[in-house]
Amino acid sequence: MQRAVSMVARLGLRGQPLPSVPGRLLSGSQDVLRRTPLYDFHLAHGGKMVAFAGWSLPVQYRDSHVDSHLHTRRHCSLFDVSHMLQTKIYGCDRVKLMESLVVGDIAELRPNQGTLSLFTNEGGGILDDLIVTNTSEGHLYVVSNAGCWDKDLALMQDKVRELQNMGSDVGLEVVDNALLALQGPTVAQVLQAGVAGDLRKLSFMTSAVMEVFGVSGCRVTRCGYTGEDGVEISVPAAEAVHLATALLENPEVKLAGLAARDSLRLEAGLCLYGNDIDEHTTPVEGSLSWTLGKRRRAAMDFPGAAVIIPQLKGKVQRKRVGLMCEGAPMRAHSPILSTEGTVIGTVTSGCPSPCLKKNVAMGYVPFEYSRPGTRLLVEVRRKQQMAVVSKMPFVPTNYYTLK
Repeated sequence: MQRAVSMVARLGLRGQPLPSVPGRLLSGSQDVLRRTPLYDFHLAHGGKMVAFAGWSLPVQYRDSHVDSHLHTRRHCSLFDVSHMLQTKIYGCDRVKLMESLVVGDIAELRPNQGTLSLFTNEGGGILDDLIVTNTSEGHLYVVSNAGCWDKDLALMQDKVRELQNMGSDVGLEVVDNALLALQGPTVAQVLQAGVAGDLRKLSFMTSAVMEVFGVSGCRVTRCGYTGEDGVEISVPAAEAVHLATALLENPEVKLAGLAARDSLRLEAGLCLYGNDIDEHTTPVEGSLSWTLGKRRRAAMDFPGAAVIIPQLKGKVQRKRVGLMCEGAPMRAHSPILSTEGTVIGTVTSGCPSPCLKKNVAMGYVPFEYSRPGTRLLVEVRRKQQMAVVSKMPFVPTNYYTLK
């Protein structure tokens, strides 16, 4: 258990602010932790619980972290991500509200299409990353990070009040559902057994409401945080255990925790908010320029546009890059040096890659050192070792896109 806790602490996942939400409390520890509807289910299945963003969540189960990681790449794993903030934005001016806060083109989203976007501040910094879906039910469905719960909710609520005071038709509702992520190459065959519709029609970043293994009213979105084909299922909290149990009846499916989730997302080159991006990082510095909508770039009408748009046209001082090395694994806060030995940057996330059998990491370096193939040094345990700037994702992604 201590090893599991220290793993999460090393990944920089502890000490995030406690979300002010209704929910069951876990006492008897230094912090008061929230429990997801699957808390007892995790314990019954051998989950090793740790503190994460104010919640008690499983870092792993009886299988090792590496076994769980590889099972996700080869088969299918089930993650409890019910700690994420789920909200509905409704009213005629819902798109106006969302576009006043994010960098993406929300107006262009087709019914039930979603996009990854970013909340930004006037200085161009990233306040959080989030997924926004334009549902066919007449509202925007938004999923953002648990560690930013209070900040994100206040940001959206303040903007709702501001627009309402100006006569706009807009409102916000926190969704009290659980959220289950089913991830891996066999996800479609596992889920198809429990739904009536043809999942071949549900492509990456699209969403639909359906009955799943007898549970009605589930929103199924084809997305995830592993680089594999997958879905996230927003399910009524009272039915979460029933659905998780039904999914686990298929031998393809095993439970997975935070440790595997972190190494999977890192192999896929995906950012962890608070580590790889934060309020002091712009989308261009974070190699997330693709989130900036074309129309939004031209209009320069999102928070921080005056800082961000010029960065698209010129060189930024620093850039998020991928790094690979052999030897000791790179970890967050490891110094990055030039081959001459000058400190030029910092690792923000790092771990041994179970798939590649090499160490992978992300970090920030000056623009002139950001070209793939550039040789650098990384200091690990007070020793310098060679590292190479590498393209991301480190492991090819397998998202399901309709051709």
